[in-house]
Amino acid sequence: THSVLRLFELCETFDCLHLTLYDRTQTFVFDDMKVFPRHFATMFPEQVRLYDPPDPSINIIRSNVYCDNAAHTPDMTIALMRELGDRLSFMPSDSHWIDVAPYGVSKASGIKQVLRYWGIKPDDAAHFGDSMNDYDILRFVGYPFVMENGSYAVKQVARRIVGTNAEHAVQQTMREILESL
Repeated sequence: THSVLRLFELCETFDCLHLTLYDRTQTFVFDDMKVFPRHFATMFPEQVRLYDPPDPSINIIRSNVYCDNAAHTPDMTIALMRELGDRLSFMPSDSHWIDVAPYGVSKASGIKQVLRYWGIKPDDAAHFGDSMNDYDILRFVGYPFVMENGSYAVKQVARRIVGTNAEHAVQQTMREILESL
């Protein structure tokens, strides 16, 4: 809860950052909905406008920071890491959004648990990604696939660049993989 409070305070410091917190049923926003993209309202559960962080008894399961100027997202990610990197991980997920997780938690840490449970070696796993929030997992699995419109850094660690989501490239590549077994 201290980390959430500190993140709230830090986002209040920067005029381009807008914090979103989630519990299982609601999305908590601290700014007028007009600052978020139009499709935000349809993508996330019921939005609740708050002026202060939620009560510590509320179980926050996810957090994102929206940067309203895409040109500032890289700098703001670094600023957040410098301020709170000992407590939280910050991973850009597109040109405006920064995913926030507890320190050491990433898509890779989650998939490690799933693979261990099922007895699957990382070298036998595939992942499709397009942004820096996919970087750790792309480095972890044996078959890192990156979307054609993905960020430069994740393309550098890809085993193969596939088409875009609009072209249904993930489904096509998965079909190729399954048919080759």
